[in-house]
Amino acid sequence: MKTSIATVSISGSFRDKLEAIAAAGFDWIEIFEQDFLASDHSPAEVGRMVRDHGLEITLFQPFRDFEGLPEPLRSRAFARARAKFELMAELGTDLLLVCSSTHPEAMGGIDRIAQDFRELGDIAAPYGIRVGYEALCWGRHINDHRDAWEVVRRADHPNIGLILDSFHTLGRKTDPDTIRSIPGDRIFFVQLADAPAIPMDLLYWSRHFRNMPGEGDLDVTAFMRAVAATGYAGPLSLEIFNDQFRSSLPRLVAVDGHRSLVALMDRVRRAEPALPVTLSAFAPPAPVERIEFVEFATSADEAAPLEAVLSAAGFERAGQHRSKQVTLWRQGGANVLVNTDAEGFARSAWASHGTAVSEVGLMVPDARACLKRALALGAEPHSARHDPAELEIPGIRGVGGSVIRLLDRSSDLGRIWDVDFTVSTPVPTGAGLTGIDHIGQTMAYDEMLSWSLFYTSIFDAERAPVVDVIDPDGLVRSQAIQSGGLRVTLNGTEARGTLAGQFITDTFGASVQHIAFASADIFASADAMAARGFPALQIGANYYADVQARFGLDPELTRRLRDRNIMYDEDSGGRFLQFYGQARPGGLFLEVVQRIGNYRGYGAPNAPFRIAAQKRDARPAGMPRI
Repeated sequence: MKTSIATVSISGSFRDKLEAIAAAGFDWIEIFEQDFLASDHSPAEVGRMVRDHGLEITLFQPFRDFEGLPEPLRSRAFARARAKFELMAELGTDLLLVCSSTHPEAMGGIDRIAQDFRELGDIAAPYGIRVGYEALCWGRHINDHRDAWEVVRRADHPNIGLILDSFHTLGRKTDPDTIRSIPGDRIFFVQLADAPAIPMDLLYWSRHFRNMPGEGDLDVTAFMRAVAATGYAGPLSLEIFNDQFRSSLPRLVAVDGHRSLVALMDRVRRAEPALPVTLSAFAPPAPVERIEFVEFATSADEAAPLEAVLSAAGFERAGQHRSKQVTLWRQGGANVLVNTDAEGFARSAWASHGTAVSEVGLMVPDARACLKRALALGAEPHSARHDPAELEIPGIRGVGGSVIRLLDRSSDLGRIWDVDFTVSTPVPTGAGLTGIDHIGQTMAYDEMLSWSLFYTSIFDAERAPVVDVIDPDGLVRSQAIQSGGLRVTLNGTEARGTLAGQFITDTFGASVQHIAFASADIFASADAMAARGFPALQIGANYYADVQARFGLDPELTRRLRDRNIMYDEDSGGRFLQFYGQARPGGLFLEVVQRIGNYRGYGAPNAPFRIAAQKRDARPAGMPRI
């Protein structure tokens, strides 16, 4: 599989774009005309720059408003085309994208348009140039790939072919299976883009909200299955217009783009194994069994207040790493590591972020197969020193520079607590916490799509719709990702005054802002933790009056909730109970939840009231971090 990306998809100077595209592993690029015109390099210099980065130019685009024009506009269009052919010869590319006309004087008629392309093919042939025709979904007369194909078919010229773009097909809700009848050798190029399902003008939607395949709501997999069924064997290219991407780091967008293409073609080959999809073999995505542990990086001095909070939450010191300063705190099925090692990754993480979650351990069906998949999808590997008698646990870098460790029960990696730790038994029951229900990861808003793609491409995971969470000082957008026993909420914001924004600032972009532990009896857990001195977040009485009226709760249940600061939600699947600890300096906080029935959410309606309570409870500025 050869991969390509349009220069318009990435921010920065032309050289910045090339460096990011090459580093991400792309083979080719599309040169967007505006990017070329805005540079101060000659066509020959641009061609050399591209090749010096190990890339080739797939096509030059776009050539606009060509077909169906009356004179003298028609003659001018052909003259413009000749000039572009000469430019392309200097660049070193042989394919021009012509998008369907939006010119107000353009005339319709398949035969008229086909004749224009037949003549253009005759002009292009001596230059060794091919011309691809693309139907813009807002084109004046041609806005459907089926009509564009009919133009190409009637033009009947070897230098004239079709260019397909997933957005233009799926954005108009055209059935992608209509592509299957098109001969693959007549498709000159394929562009791919996804987009969120937002009802709006097609042109505005396209110019501002496209994203990588797998980041939106369009069925790009069905589109690509249909393309592959034609026998098309050319490059797959990304053409992404997105305001957010235009201000993001070029390297981040490029890496996401390459990851999205590999993940897309992996879905295609698994959905339709008979298709001729060329891709290096790696395991299919698998669901995560559970969050096996979270690890805090801290210092010897800062560990004490952290461990005091864990103790108040019912955790007990249950083990010690054999060669590192890492302590295991445990209750039920929940494992928390406190790493005060004076060297290695944890030390550098603490130096960068203060006391924060630096690693998350995931139990998966096959850790090494999962690692191979992650690396094929562009994840950055992580390795750490270990004694010869200890496990070499596969790892990849995750959100905020944190590490995801991969474990499984089918190999020696399932024996982490026996091999790497000395552990006391039996497992403490503590306050009745049974495991880690979910973790909340906070990031800048423009990184949310990246980390959503990270989780959903590497693991067998589902995305929930994005939810707007109102903070008194701004908006936070939240999206839940679930893969089996892994639940993650991604919380992105641009507003520095929000709790999420403050956390990003105070911790210099640490990953996990909160950890939610599961309980089978939240009332018993709340009482046990209160007896241990756990500092629960105080929720105002107004909230409980509203909850009782909204859900028709029994007054006695409402009283029990209020007395323990437990918040309540329900949906068609079940009920959800949750309470919070007071946020520690730096913004980290703990949560306890109980899911009753098939409730799959996270108590989103409660979030504004939780945030308001946390802001009332906020520590004075300047207090040390835990």
